[in-house]
Amino acid sequence: MSYRTADSFPTVTLDDVRGAQKMLGGIARVTAMEGSRHLTQLVGAPVHLKCENLQRTGSFKLRGAYVRIAGLLPEQRALGVVAASAGNHAQGVALASALLGVRSMVFMPKGAPLPKISATEEYGAEVRLHGTVVDETLAAAQQYAAETGAVFIHPFDHPDVIAGQGTVGLEILEQCPEVRTIVVGIGGGGLAAGIATAVKALRPDVRIVGVQAEGAAAYPLSLAAGRPVAVEHPATMADGIKVGRPGDVPFDIIADLVDEVRTVSEDNLSSALLLCLERAKLVVEPAGASPVAALLRDPGSFEGPVVAVLSGGNVDPVLMQRVLRHGMAAGGRYLQVRLRLTDRPGALATLLGVLSVVDANVLDVSHVRTDPRLGLTEVEVELHLETRGPRHCAEVGHALREAGYTVID
Repeated sequence: MSYRTADSFPTVTLDDVRGAQKMLGGIARVTAMEGSRHLTQLVGAPVHLKCENLQRTGSFKLRGAYVRIAGLLPEQRALGVVAASAGNHAQGVALASALLGVRSMVFMPKGAPLPKISATEEYGAEVRLHGTVVDETLAAAQQYAAETGAVFIHPFDHPDVIAGQGTVGLEILEQCPEVRTIVVGIGGGGLAAGIATAVKALRPDVRIVGVQAEGAAAYPLSLAAGRPVAVEHPATMADGIKVGRPGDVPFDIIADLVDEVRTVSEDNLSSALLLCLERAKLVVEPAGASPVAALLRDPGSFEGPVVAVLSGGNVDPVLMQRVLRHGMAAGGRYLQVRLRLTDRPGALATLLGVLSVVDANVLDVSHVRTDPRLGLTEVEVELHLETRGPRHCAEVGHALREAGYTVID
């Protein structure tokens, strides 16, 4: 592919994205576009979900990885490729390499979820665990490339990768030609840059909104500074967009073509993941749910029809369990209360009877009898309850107070 050149970095054109789309024919799935009645009612305009969580390897990453590796010269392919990733990029590189007959080495952090490690190996890559954070893993992969001559496949900072990811944008315009707003999560920026390149060339009127987690929001700072700025110690459950510094190539594109970058909280992310699972019946990882999180955070600020890109569905079951609990708590579906009872037979049964009347499901009960703040005949009880939402929580609290219990804040 050929690229026009910005002031300092090559950039990507619509022709590059169209070329990538031809290259990906029969390789990447044209993923489904699903309507969401719940989000449509919330936003007040049609909302559609672009389901890249249903892509091969479980995310959009196969698109860019395949285009990048397919573009290598024969002598480069002979030396193999190497990548560093905690999950999605690793699997994309592994499958793309296998399809193209190229040997692949993938470095992953020691704490990477076992399902992601196993999937990467099953797709054909050799996996090496190195470091505890992605920066250490990245350094190990680059050192391996320098020592062996293997080509380093960057997850987002290369024109071929961006062109591959941009094919998502072409599909959106084909599947929802009336779209007015596209919402997409941003980590390093490859997906958003690719979508923006394709969509703005064909439909400059479409508004593109990027979404970052509050704890890893490098783009707002970078856009304000006019250059990529690193965020030290990015922290978020959404590991797919947990990137400390924007890529140089995608940054220039996003600064030029993306209309706005918003941030969402961890509560927003977990609530969005829960909504995707319950209402859309889609398993989506926190990073993939970030566009839905933005819709939940400020639903009235999007012009429809809206397309939210669900970028991936590779979520560790252990994390899923934690996130679902967090999402239910954020949505008022869990209630934790502490109160004091007289320590006598039947007192706990009486309390549980009150909760039964208001249909609160008791998940856990713990007793404290040795706290010096307690009277001689008192016991403190902590209850974890499952409720139907904020209104039900208020009903539970009212019922306890009406029954004479004092809830401790």
